[in-house]
Amino acid sequence: MSNQDNHLLETIKSVIVPIHPAGWMFIAIFSFVSLALSMVWSPFGWLGLIATSWCVYFFRDPDRITPLHEGLIVSPADGVVQKIVSCVPPAELELGNEERTRISIFLNVFNVHVNRIPWEGSISKLHYNPGKFFNAALDKASEENERMSIKVTSPSGVHYGVVQIAGLVARRILCDLKEGQSVKTGERFGIIRFGSRVDIYLPAKVNPLVVVGQTAIGGETILADLGSDESARVGTKH
Repeated sequence: MSNQDNHLLETIKSVIVPIHPAGWMFIAIFSFVSLALSMVWSPFGWLGLIATSWCVYFFRDPDRITPLHEGLIVSPADGVVQKIVSCVPPAELELGNEERTRISIFLNVFNVHVNRIPWEGSISKLHYNPGKFFNAALDKASEENERMSIKVTSPSGVHYGVVQIAGLVARRILCDLKEGQSVKTGERFGIIRFGSRVDIYLPAKVNPLVVVGQTAIGGETILADLGSDESARVGTKH
C-alpha cells in the first residue's frame, strides 16, 4: 500500500468513529422508520435520513488521549462547564456533610454522551435514584432528576463523587460499573441518552482548574490537580 493510500485510510478512520453499543438499536429503528416514510412520500424519506444520520452522530464513541499523572482529575463528559459551586454532596454518595466543589457539565444533543472515569480508583458506592426529568440546566436537577450516583475511592484513599443526571429529553441512564470494581482514569463507564448533565464532586479542599462556560472534553480536559496549590481559576470570553 502506497503512502497516499495510507494517508487516505487514516483520513477515513479519523472521520468514521466507533458507535457505542447502546446506539445500534436506535439506529436500526431510525433506519426502518426512514425507509417506511420514504415509501409513503420521498421527501419524508430524506427527513428520515437526516434524523438517522443524527442518531449515528449522537452515539459516536471516539477514542480519547487521557493525560496520566498522579492526582489529575479529568472531565467525565463532553459539554459545557455550566456551574461551579460549593455545596454538600448528595447523601447517597456518603461523602459527609462538608461542602465540596461541584462542577456541573451540561451535555446538549450534539455532544458525545459516553461518560468516563475522572480519576482511577475503585467503585465504593453506586446508588440509583428514580426521579423527574426537569431541564438538566436547572439547579434542582441535581436533587430531583433521575440520576446514578457513583462514589470512587482513589488508591491513596481519597474519595470523590460522580453523578449522571437525566435531563428534559434524556430518559435512560446506562452505567456499566459494579461496586468493588477497579477503574482507570479516562475509562468508559456508561452513557446518558439524548441530552443530560454530569456532576463531579471534587475531593475536599481541591480547587477546580476550569471555569464556567469552558468546553470540556471527556477523558481529556483536566478539571483539577491534587498536586497543585493553584487557586480557583477565572476566565473571560473573547
